[in-house]
Amino acid sequence: MELSIEKRGDFTVVSITGRLDTTTAPQLNNELEKVEGDGARSVVIDCENMDYISSSGLRVLLVHLKKLKGAGGKLLLSNIKDSIKEIFVVSGFTSIFSIYDSVDDAMAS
Repeated sequence: MELSIEKRGDFTVVSITGRLDTTTAPQLNNELEKVEGDGARSVVIDCENMDYISSSGLRVLLVHLKKLKGAGGKLLLSNIKDSIKEIFVVSGFTSIFSIYDSVDDAMAS
């Protein structure tokens, strides 16, 4: 998995490329902790190039959603492929996360 982090106005965009699974979830967790530690309160996870997500990846996203909400912020998801969106539907996470078609749509919310 590769991560890229970009500051866009009040938002921090974290783009994921590859698989978010048991092996790579700690890397995302560490990067999100750094972003939050730097004061980010509005984070968009760009999933356009994410190929797979496991329960470990879902857990990292959920932990940081709760952290950011608790701090008055938000964590939004964008560009989720249909195969991955199905995992969010089955797990019930579509009712927990705000999911947008693009990073720009997420930032405009």
